[in-house]
Amino acid sequence: MTKKSFLFVSVFLFLVSITSAQKSAFTIEDIYKIKGVGSQVISHDGTKIAFTVTTSDLHKSKSNTDIYIMNADGSDIKQLTTNPAADYNPIWSIDDKGIYFVSTRGGSEQVYYLSLQGGEAAQVTNYGLGISSPKLSDDGKYFLFTAQVFPECGADENCNKKISQAMENGPVQAHLADSLFIRHWTEYADGQYSHLFVYNIEKKNVVDVTPGYFDSPAFAAGGSSNYSISPDSKEITFDSKRVSHPEASTNVDVWIVSSDGTGLKNITSLNKASDSNPKYSPDGKYIAYLTQEIPGYESDRIRLAIYDRKNGTNKIITEAFDNWVNDFEWAHDSKSIYFTGHEKGYQPLFKIDILTLEIKKIIENNAISSFTLSPKNDFVAYTYSFVNKPVDIARYDFKKSEKRDLTFFNKEIAEKVDIRPAEQVWVKGADGTPVHLFIVKPHNFDPAKKYPLVINVHGGPQMQWMDSFRADWQVYPGAGYIIAFPNPHGSTGYGQNFTAAISSDWDGKVFHDVMNVTDYLENLPYVDKDRIGAMGWSYGGYFMNLLQAKTKRYKCLASMMGIYDLSEFKNETEELWFANWDLKPKTNDPNDYERMSPSKYTENFATPTLIITGEKDYRVPYTQSIRYFTNLQKKGIASRLIIFKNDGHWPSGLKSMPLYYNAHLEWFHKYLGGDPAPWDSKKLVRNLVFE
Repeated sequence: MTKKSFLFVSVFLFLVSITSAQKSAFTIEDIYKIKGVGSQVISHDGTKIAFTVTTSDLHKSKSNTDIYIMNADGSDIKQLTTNPAADYNPIWSIDDKGIYFVSTRGGSEQVYYLSLQGGEAAQVTNYGLGISSPKLSDDGKYFLFTAQVFPECGADENCNKKISQAMENGPVQAHLADSLFIRHWTEYADGQYSHLFVYNIEKKNVVDVTPGYFDSPAFAAGGSSNYSISPDSKEITFDSKRVSHPEASTNVDVWIVSSDGTGLKNITSLNKASDSNPKYSPDGKYIAYLTQEIPGYESDRIRLAIYDRKNGTNKIITEAFDNWVNDFEWAHDSKSIYFTGHEKGYQPLFKIDILTLEIKKIIENNAISSFTLSPKNDFVAYTYSFVNKPVDIARYDFKKSEKRDLTFFNKEIAEKVDIRPAEQVWVKGADGTPVHLFIVKPHNFDPAKKYPLVINVHGGPQMQWMDSFRADWQVYPGAGYIIAFPNPHGSTGYGQNFTAAISSDWDGKVFHDVMNVTDYLENLPYVDKDRIGAMGWSYGGYFMNLLQAKTKRYKCLASMMGIYDLSEFKNETEELWFANWDLKPKTNDPNDYERMSPSKYTENFATPTLIITGEKDYRVPYTQSIRYFTNLQKKGIASRLIIFKNDGHWPSGLKSMPLYYNAHLEWFHKYLGGDPAPWDSKKLVRNLVFE
């Protein structure tokens, strides 16, 4: 670095420190002042963008989403809906004169229409079961949507309601199963499936186009919109898993069916791994979709493929991209596809030519969460964030190669509250492989002082921490802690070999990576090596339990939704394909995976631990946490157990996460000595704090 550049960086950091000192520290309450901005859709003429904004009220435990509209250059932003019920999923009418959207204002999810000329929103659908993720056909004649039904009832509302009410209020209260799945994520199966329905706007009738005892589209946590309507509005494509043992298979396929429900066809039957999220090209010649090659391996590299509708052939087109493809959209000339992909702590935007297969990076070093292409293919509107920048909508002009923000809904809080940036370093990990590490320093950071440190290990385990906004990266630095989050072996974005290295090796390379990261961090001059704690969720929770079993170097641990006993986990979790692949034994001993189980090393337990779980977590059953807590208590080790009784693997953001953050701050304050938590967690549980 030259003297001139060194001086520039020094001055920049000095100015940042002065600016930060003038702001208040980030608190738990500030999380709920952040506005969620997204669901951006561009009008057919390319001149306007509709989008949603979600606001939260922490003390009332309520949130609301409304529809907004702006010019495509970000000017003239207007709020279209103000109803106290949620309004979301905006869809432009064919003539661009109004917006269709989903609302719960009538008691269930239905489609409404609002003219841009003003007036009240008019209800379009009135389907008694409610609708999810509607899509409008290009001819404007029908909506395609999903709903949960009993297959024997099909689209019959009364039949579905009668069975549901009888099961919920009848004299016999039970879950009955003759096969797996018994339960999935947060719900028992109980004979209901997600089906695709066509709603004719003029005739006001509903047709089930995917009958049968299958989820169509395939199940996805949080719901799925993995279906598409052909440009001529005559055909529908969707993904669906139709195998004899869905709990042990990843064999999702892409299907096509006519819009009247006839002519069902599987177009990816030759591939026994996952094929999903199909989308028609604008010229109707192709269907693009995501694909994997290894059956039973949900973390195989996710590739982009295309199906030629004329000759019936399939071709993978992103073989040269050695990371996961995330989401994609066709260019409007049908000659190329834009996609986001995992890459070294970011999710950039790429473009691939479907003939030459040349891949170009369009927007780099951005964690892009969603994007929409303009009809003329001259710009893209997208949402993104950084560790120190909450999400907003931006625009990238292809000809000018320029990007700029279009919305600034979180500008006010960013001007008042110290939202801390992340520094990035690379640390030598297992086998000498570099490990990417993010470090966020505390509010009013003084390099001459020493601070407590918390290391956060991510779940998945196949995912990546990104340079994107997350409340964890701000709450703890706001309370005086350094927060560090590494991407060890098993993380995505660093090549598929790096991702695959964790399978059957949960306690190996990752453990060495985190130990080396800890070594690096505790030698930083501003880190108090006697006040280092660690936290993690899901696999990260398992890893905290592994740290309990293998080391005493951390002053405290926080384990969320973590696996304690691998043998129990293999028989209690619902998606068996995950355990079957990731916990395959390394040797001829079928129980070899148990060597990785924290439950086998109780004699080593000594570290105070906070444990958090959800009673409706069917991915990692809460009994895992109870057993872990019991063993800690029997050994006299300081520990606290929190069970969210209405939550699964992902607790409610408004009803549960305030306690989650507060409990962590209490625990860290007790053992690491940072700032105290704002509330008493026992009072939070008793609902006394927010009165």
